[in-house]
Amino acid sequence: MTRGPTVPRMAAALLVSATLLSGCADPTALPQVAYDRISDHFDRWAEQREEAPPQASAELRNWAPDRDVAAAPRPVAVRLPSVGVSSRLERLGLDDGGAIETPADWQRAGWYRDGPRPGDIGAAVILGHVDSTSGPAVFFRLRRLRRGDEIRVTRADGSVAVFAVDRLEQHRKTRFPTDEVYYPTPEPTLRLVTCGGRFDTSARSYTDNLVVFATLRAIRS
Repeated sequence: MTRGPTVPRMAAALLVSATLLSGCADPTALPQVAYDRISDHFDRWAEQREEAPPQASAELRNWAPDRDVAAAPRPVAVRLPSVGVSSRLERLGLDDGGAIETPADWQRAGWYRDGPRPGDIGAAVILGHVDSTSGPAVFFRLRRLRRGDEIRVTRADGSVAVFAVDRLEQHRKTRFPTDEVYYPTPEPTLRLVTCGGRFDTSARSYTDNLVVFATLRAIRS
């Protein structure tokens, strides 16, 4: 994995604002008015996406998160017990080209720091290399995950956000599913991203991205 997926300017702005959302493990623990407002917004967005995608984008651009609820603790490590993966987390920003930075250490995953924190409402994003010049890297076994497998994210206060895998998808990098990966969700979700597909020797990068989609199941202290 040599370069992270590009975050469109609008999506990046949405991710920054989403960090201000709830750190609650269960969306129903939010103040009911705030939760109802978020749910109503995403119901409208889902309807618009089916009828007119450009209108959905405009709706998202105007979305304002609730600022009265504290953010979740910062993530510090990720563990995938079913495939034997465990890693401390680097903090990743955007590079000059608008793509998410990739971890400096081949054997360490990284969390996109301008997005939601795992356990916040929204889509938190963690990236990792699939291999290196010397062999397999931290997310080499990511494709072995199956629906229902746990993803455990340890946070700075010692709590663990436990996510369950919903699905895996592989996409050409030229057709990366930006909406599905980066745009806000009405519940706490997680995306793990690495490289996949064929290795292009001329470009020295893989042709595809593998994306794992997961939803929060519990917060353990």
